[in-house]
Amino acid sequence: MHFRRFGRTNLKLSRFSLGTMRYLASEATAIEIVHRAIKLGINHLETARGYGNSELYLGTALRSGIDRSQIYLTTKIPPTRDTADMDRSIDQSLERLGVDYLDCLSIHGLNTWEHLAYIEDPNGCMVTVRQAVADGRVRHVGFSTHAPLDIILRAIATDQFEFINLHYYYFNQRNAAAVELAHRKDMGVFIISPADKGGMLYTPSATLTQLCQPFTPLELTYRFLLSDPRITSLSVGPANSSELDWPLSFADRDQPLTLEEQQALKNLENHATATLQSDRCSQCHACLPCSEAINIPEVLRLRNLAVAYGMTEFGQYRYRMFENAGHWFPGRKANHCTDCGDCLPRCPEQLNIPELLRNTHDRLNGAARRRLWES
Repeated sequence: MHFRRFGRTNLKLSRFSLGTMRYLASEATAIEIVHRAIKLGINHLETARGYGNSELYLGTALRSGIDRSQIYLTTKIPPTRDTADMDRSIDQSLERLGVDYLDCLSIHGLNTWEHLAYIEDPNGCMVTVRQAVADGRVRHVGFSTHAPLDIILRAIATDQFEFINLHYYYFNQRNAAAVELAHRKDMGVFIISPADKGGMLYTPSATLTQLCQPFTPLELTYRFLLSDPRITSLSVGPANSSELDWPLSFADRDQPLTLEEQQALKNLENHATATLQSDRCSQCHACLPCSEAINIPEVLRLRNLAVAYGMTEFGQYRYRMFENAGHWFPGRKANHCTDCGDCLPRCPEQLNIPELLRNTHDRLNGAARRRLWES
């Protein structure tokens, strides 16, 4: 396992971190996963108040023969207007985890302008967070986000945070500017769920598998991220201990991309260009805002992936979260398009956006999906 400095926290984190959203089956499963992760070299364990019994299970695991001084522990707590509520939440997380300090506290889901206002309020919840740092309950502070890029950049620019958890993958590079700004400000960069949110790459389509040869799609996306010197650690979230073995076989492969790997990524790009042709959405976001609150760029990104790479199952998984996951995955489904045409003159590719929205809805709609821990 290789380690990398987590920005100005100066913590040396393992290249993979254990995410605990999926180990909710039982306390025994959690203990087994945590011990296996540490044995394989992981030294950063990440949980959240919102992940069901995750904090409780992780606390039990930490008391099962694990040396607390050898691991770094992060939990995530939602932003709030109420300073007393934030103080209680920090203490409750410490109690559930059975520890007297957190290496890292992450403001969980800084996703909206309202959330940002809580953070920027000089009398808001960050007063409590700074007090927790002063009294030793918390050592470092960051935030996690599923927000639009402009909110993420604004949050970074507050200079209140030492690290960021965000979405950034080969198949979704919208947050590239946030990764760069965080790096310039010497913030640690933690990538959320690259195997799952990055494209459900543990069950790739036949088309994607063929295009990535001689690599697997997940291998290629791990290398894309691990080779980036700005990125500290990637989340891996196993449901059982055996799911750790294959991802962690890449934990020391953080050298620059080889020529063969670069060619494989170029092949993916060329195939998308040839397949989508004039229907390809470049993700410029100029089409927004939509009067019907349709998240047009994300809808068309999912169409890009389904058409170019056969990533229909992933597209359905994400598309069905619209209207069911609140600020974690904002926007309405594409069938709400009224053909008003407001977006058309703003599109530099001159896409027929209403037609592409209908096509995407037909391809990807189905039973509603929610966040994993709410399933």
